[in-house]
Amino acid sequence: MTEVLLPIVIGLVYVLLSSLIPEPHRRKVNALMVAGAGAAYLSGGELGVWELVFCAVMTLVAFRGLDSWTFIGIGWLLHTAWDVVHHLKGAPILPFAADSSFGCALTDPVIALWAFTGGRSPWAWLRRKAPAAATPAVSD
Repeated sequence: MTEVLLPIVIGLVYVLLSSLIPEPHRRKVNALMVAGAGAAYLSGGELGVWELVFCAVMTLVAFRGLDSWTFIGIGWLLHTAWDVVHHLKGAPILPFAADSSFGCALTDPVIALWAFTGGRSPWAWLRRKAPAAATPAVSD
């Protein structure tokens, strides 16, 4: 159960912390994160030249993500697919944690869903939903 819940919680924490960055910097930082995710498996090289191809595709997607939350979401979904491939056929993203690619495949879609909503700040949403403070009645 922890193997499934913890990666989802990590994705939610990422969203909450990322939301503290003001726009338009938030989108640009997330585009950089997508670019970094594209290179995450390069040192393992388990899938040969396909590691380089994936890195190039993710670099292009990240570049487009500088101006588009949709491309950031696409990048995280592409990384999810790459995580699954590595979990089944390659080396894990963290060499010391055998199921780390599986966990990453659960974290990434959480971030992608947030990106597809425009990377909106949940903090602003929570502030709007908070009940207004009661105003004391004025008596004569």
